[in-house]
Amino acid sequence: MSKVESTVATQVAVPGGGSLLAKGLNAGYGKIAVLHDISLQVAAGESVALLGANGAGKTTFLRTVSGLMRPTSGRIELGGEDVVRCSPTQILRRGMAHVPQGRQIFGGLSVRENLLLGCRLRTDKAAIKEELEYMLEVFPALAQKIRQPAGDLSGGQQQALAIARALMSNPSLLLLDEPSLGLAPRLVDDLCQMLSRIRDDRKMGMLVVEQDTLLALELTERAYVLQRGEIIMTGRSAELASDPAVVYAYLGGGPEG
Repeated sequence: MSKVESTVATQVAVPGGGSLLAKGLNAGYGKIAVLHDISLQVAAGESVALLGANGAGKTTFLRTVSGLMRPTSGRIELGGEDVVRCSPTQILRRGMAHVPQGRQIFGGLSVRENLLLGCRLRTDKAAIKEELEYMLEVFPALAQKIRQPAGDLSGGQQQALAIARALMSNPSLLLLDEPSLGLAPRLVDDLCQMLSRIRDDRKMGMLVVEQDTLLALELTERAYVLQRGEIIMTGRSAELASDPAVVYAYLGGGPEG
């Protein structure tokens, strides 16, 4: 699969998924095991955080459930259907869109062209037009630079573009891998507001992997804590965020914890 195909494949989901269930999931790279018997659930329309230190296995989990990696064992269900042997495109047709770490926008294409890559499997032209107008309303910085090369955007604008491109597929479940990585605090606040609006407008499920634990807990209803490839804690986001002992011991106080 080429770089273009791989990136677009993670952005072109069609509604129909909704809920995600991983049960007894094991995965890794060659002989190196990374995930150990992971069980995690995101109900339809629910927002969930997956937290943990660098190297805990968060990105590996997202890559596995979105079809970019095959698990060594375990079950993955999307909307109640087993998708463990499905390709990324097949999974995305069932409603899952994945915004990978690193943005992976196409710098030589315009902002508009990048956005339209996200809906290349859709045929409902009127709905696509409305979708594009909505994205430019939610992300006004993109509207101002709609015809400019995406490579000319700032880091925050590129992150907004990556998220908007995924949403152009109209997914029922959105996977976000480190959306605040490399952004200034002010831009993180703006991003949080935009994601909160999208979540509330779309009634869409979200699974957020994020080093900034307080941001992730603010965006979500429940959270799992991953340590060395194992789930060590789960609970309501508000309860975890308000428990000083839990924050200090497991979550850190923010991106540097």
